[in-house]
Amino acid sequence: MSSSPDIYELTNAPITAHSFNKDQLVVCQNTNDAFIYQYGHSNSKLESTLKGHDKVITSIDFAPKTNRIVTCSQDRNAYVWTNEGGVWKPGLVLLRINRAATFVRWSPNEEKFAVASGARCISVCYFEEDNDWWASKHLKKPIRSTVLSIDWHPNNVLLAAGSADMKARVFSSFIKGLDKKPAPSVWGDKLPFNTVCGEFSNGRGGWIHSVAFSPSGDALAFAGHDSSINLVYPSTDGNHTVLTVTSNTLPFRSIIWTNEQQIVAAGFDCTPILYETKDGRDWRYAGSLDTGRKKISQASSVLARFKTMDSRGEAENDTSLNTVHQNTINEIRVYEGDRSNVTKFSTCSVDGKVVVWDFDPTQLVADLASLKI
Repeated sequence: MSSSPDIYELTNAPITAHSFNKDQLVVCQNTNDAFIYQYGHSNSKLESTLKGHDKVITSIDFAPKTNRIVTCSQDRNAYVWTNEGGVWKPGLVLLRINRAATFVRWSPNEEKFAVASGARCISVCYFEEDNDWWASKHLKKPIRSTVLSIDWHPNNVLLAAGSADMKARVFSSFIKGLDKKPAPSVWGDKLPFNTVCGEFSNGRGGWIHSVAFSPSGDALAFAGHDSSINLVYPSTDGNHTVLTVTSNTLPFRSIIWTNEQQIVAAGFDCTPILYETKDGRDWRYAGSLDTGRKKISQASSVLARFKTMDSRGEAENDTSLNTVHQNTINEIRVYEGDRSNVTKFSTCSVDGKVVVWDFDPTQLVADLASLKI
């Protein structure tokens, strides 16, 4: 990267999920509570604690337009939090699931949200004013295992999901009376609720940890536990093209598109990694976006390090990594810019840090070339 990232060392506990809204940051720290921080370059202070869940919170999302927070938990519940007079109050959500909720995201227009779960279904939630609660409809077939991640299409109707049955799928979440009929797209034109617009496998197997629509919505990326990045280019005739980009990295936990030609992935390698294409088809590994990796790229191989240890008769005691994050990156989120031109993104990690990274595509070419990663 061309400039040093902003590092927020919030806690010693793992941060499993995070979401920004203006000058507020909400995080999950592997506990029953969520924590809202007022953050700044010099320090970050705890502003509020969201208490209400009986078990560990698994995912969280901040709606920037309506300033609402949605949380979901292993207790099989979700809450929508609204700020009333400086106090965050939970709103009731009827998920109707009998297993843990695993992942949650607001739709682009923030009128509904989707909650993934271990109940082999996705709850698409919408507000019922008459009852003053959030009701839900279930996307079920043909999901055969825990849903681990979801992402909304820009049209507010299509929903991508990745699950532990080693499949990525695209569903229609169209709710009559709430959603406007979407324009026809490469994913189809007739989209009643629970229409399966596509089902995809990464070939080599492995849980699908993350899914993400491209900025235009005309492509889908998903990351599996086999350390691959997979690209789906749908066709109106049903002959979808699936490309698999293998890598020698550890598996990715989360991915985002920064524009139509670039994807940033992060996970067990503790560093954000860039993939890019020039023609929309020939994707390639471009390198790590962590300048600390320069030390690794210029150092000798792992085998050479073991030979050095053997010849000296002593082991190295340095256990710190040459990366900003010192443990697995759990989540990567867009921080600044729109879907087609991300200028900053953020990551959270098991090491208790939240990091905001600058992303300048024009500078990246020179940076990666100099590092020779």
